[in-house]
Amino acid sequence: MPFTDKTLTCSDCGQEFTFSAEDQEFYSSRGFTEPKRCRSCRAMRRNDRDGDAGGGGGGGGFRSSGPRPERELFDVVCSSCGQATKVPFQPRGDRPVYCRDCFERVGRPSGGGGSARGGGGGGGGMYRR
Repeated sequence: MPFTDKTLTCSDCGQEFTFSAEDQEFYSSRGFTEPKRCRSCRAMRRNDRDGDAGGGGGGGGFRSSGPRPERELFDVVCSSCGQATKVPFQPRGDRPVYCRDCFERVGRPSGGGGSARGGGGGGGGMYRR
């Protein structure tokens, strides 16, 4: 069923807005219903909710305390090429840690236990130089 643009009325400001065919397809693929608010009212509502960190209100059990904190990165030396790099985990020292290029070349080691975080081997996961 092809989607066509629809004109809807915002429940907050009363303005008409277009619910595009592309947006309808996206909403449908995720199982969402039609929006009740225009983009600007949704954005204001989201900002109000996110800015109200911990102060009452419902909303799915998620409370934001503002912007996500920067991920802590650890300086390491690649076990393969010796290049300095950064990784988002504290290396334990019992497994090799690779820079992005070497990790892509070597690939994730198979076998070898796993971890409480669901990883299936050593390697390094995410990298930043």
